[in-house]
Amino acid sequence: MLQKGLVHAYYGDGKGKTTAAIGLGIRGIGNGLKVTMVQFLKTKVTGELEALERLGNDFKVYRFESPKGFYHQLNEAEKEMLKTEVSNEFELAVKAALECDILILDEVLGVIENNLMEAGKLTEFIKNKPQNLEIVMTGRDLPEEVKDLCDYVSEIISIKHPYNTGAGARKGIEY
Repeated sequence: MLQKGLVHAYYGDGKGKTTAAIGLGIRGIGNGLKVTMVQFLKTKVTGELEALERLGNDFKVYRFESPKGFYHQLNEAEKEMLKTEVSNEFELAVKAALECDILILDEVLGVIENNLMEAGKLTEFIKNKPQNLEIVMTGRDLPEEVKDLCDYVSEIISIKHPYNTGAGARKGIEY
């Protein structure tokens, strides 16, 4: 498909950012596009991954981080290991950008928020991306310098969530 690729950000404290990004990817597959998703800061097996696996090579998913827990729970050695893993993962994303039409960088904004990568590395990638590549980013916070490069910005805000009343994540709904 020969159209100019644009840049999307789904961010905020609300539920559904990854789901929205995956939905856009599935729409792309339905129109003959190749999709790659690189997931940062996620190691748990989810229903989405199980479903995407059934799509085969049309929707590739990459995750390389070793299971550790939430960032705020990590010790300094684990944070350094995570920083190295994130760097390797981002380099893979840069290479994958040459082989797909839609590149989903799931939780890349969380990587920046946790100082695991400089925002400048992401902005340089966006500025120099292949012309036809569509980039979709997710995370809680969107730095202004990244926001300025986006064509679509959707803030997903949590108004009410069962987690706030002590409810745990439910299989098939939250993961």
